[in-house]
Amino acid sequence: MNKNELVSAVAEAAKLSKADAQSAVEAVFSVITGELKTGGDVRLVGFGNFSVSKRAASTGRNPQTGAEVQIPARTVPKFTAGKGLKDAVN
Repeated sequence: MNKNELVSAVAEAAKLSKADAQSAVEAVFSVITGELKTGGDVRLVGFGNFSVSKRAASTGRNPQTGAEVQIPARTVPKFTAGKGLKDAVN
């Protein structure tokens, strides 16, 4: 499912126009992104948690040449599925 399909599904499920559903979906993504940018986390009970994780610097290899490459440390977004989502999928 891509973003347009998600907007259509939300519009149908919530009986909204596609424009209203698109605004709602974009607002949710914007709020989650904003919270993660500040280092916070978003906990949706029964669905899952969005958080920020720090990845340490490491050494990798270029697959074409075999030369070592330094991979810098960085911060990455992380999603952990909640029990309700896990149960629904299984």
